Amino acid sequence: MNRTRNMYDFESFKDSAALSMEEICSEIFREYQHRIRIKKEKVAVKNLVKIFNATLSLSARKGFHAMSLRDLSKECGLSMGALYAYFTNKEMLLEIILLQGRRLIKKTLEEVIFNEKFAWHKLVALLRTHIFLSEVLHKWFFFSFMEAKNLSKEEQKAAIASELYTEKLIADILFEGKDKGLFAVEDPIMTASLIKAMLQDWYLKRWKYKKRGISVEEYSDFVTKAIAKIIGVHLQ
Repeated sequence: MNRTRNMYDFESFKDSAALSMEEICSEIFREYQHRIRIKKEKVAVKNLVKIFNATLSLSARKGFHAMSLRDLSKECGLSMGALYAYFTNKEMLLEIILLQGRRLIKKTLEEVIFNEKFAWHKLVALLRTHIFLSEVLHKWFFFSFMEAKNLSKEEQKAAIASELYTEKLIADILFEGKDKGLFAVEDPIMTASLIKAMLQDWYLKRWKYKKRGISVEEYSDFVTKAIAKIIGVHLQ
């Protein structure tokens, strides 16, 4: 079981994962280039980085729906005309941010689970990856959670489905471990819901842990140990 404690640290995670805003915006450009009027990728990606960073910062301060495009223009240093070259309205901007975030989380979690053979290793990989991912993309995670209440009904359904999907990934691993006699967990679904709440606490109340001097690695270690006790896994 020692392997799980040092599966990877936060710095290793950042080095191995393609998670910079530039890389994310490159993916966004390639997917939405038919709707973006700027055709030079280097220029478009540079400005998309400015737009998304400014959107996430403004939303954290005043909320996305209270933010005007004029506010965004001032924050990111692009003219109103330049903004319209990338998206036609705030709804399109919101759609891109939320959709890209959900896809990134889904892809990253599925990849780390796929690479592990044993149920406990899968669970540890998922826990640590989710926490580390929410640290690297803290503003993105916080934005997605806080803005969910202001979404259209269709977007709300998509946000709920995304959260339930993460819980299902966790529950499936718990069922697997239980079926093989590895986990002593009575209710995998409720336990998965509890684990999800622990994962969310890092990016929703990150200030609390930072104030106490708790690093992202310390938090992920604590969560891993706590979950091990809950499901009856004995760490060595």
